[in-house]
Amino acid sequence: MMFAIGLIVGLLAGGAAGFFGARAYMKKYFQDNPPVNEEMLQTMMMSMGQKPSQKKLNQMMAQMKQAQKRSAK
Repeated sequence: MMFAIGLIVGLLAGGAAGFFGARAYMKKYFQDNPPVNEEMLQTMMMSMGQKPSQKKLNQMMAQMKQAQKRSAK
C-alpha cells in the first residue's frame, strides 16, 4: 500500500518538475532565439541591398508560416 502511494506521489512530483523545467527551458530558448517578425525580415532584406515593399514582406511571412506548417507534419 505504501509503495502505491509513494509511486503516485513520485509520478505527480516528476510530472510537475518536468512541466516547470520544460516551461523554463522554452522561455529561455525564445528569449535567446526570438521568432522572426516583419521588422526583422525588413532589416535583413535592407542589409542585403533590397528595398522591401509591404506586399513583399507579407508574401515572405506567409511563405515562412507555410514552411513551418509543412515541417511540423
